[in-house]
Amino acid sequence: MVVNGHIASANYAVVAQNRDEVMVPENSPSVSMWPYLLNSAQPRRLNHISVYTGRGTSRDQSRLLYMNADALSVWREMGMRVTIIGESHRPPRSAMLSFGMPFSE
Repeated sequence: MVVNGHIASANYAVVAQNRDEVMVPENSPSVSMWPYLLNSAQPRRLNHISVYTGRGTSRDQSRLLYMNADALSVWREMGMRVTIIGESHRPPRSAMLSFGMPFSE
């Protein structure tokens, strides 16, 4: 169901990273989020973060990150670039959990 241009039950924002962003290790949540949470004295937030990673299909969308609202909030706090290209209720089966907790209903 679509409400005001958004999927009503969307739990994940789909964030695209281009080829140049993928080449920088710190642009991967699995590399940079945990140190950020520790350094900012917020390790308990890990229990609410869910980030899945999938392959993109173009140079501008080389990697797709499926981030729940908590993960997206932390990513923005970290000052990371955010290019949202969509929303989904859950990540596709082909996406792999890369950081945080698995999806649950």
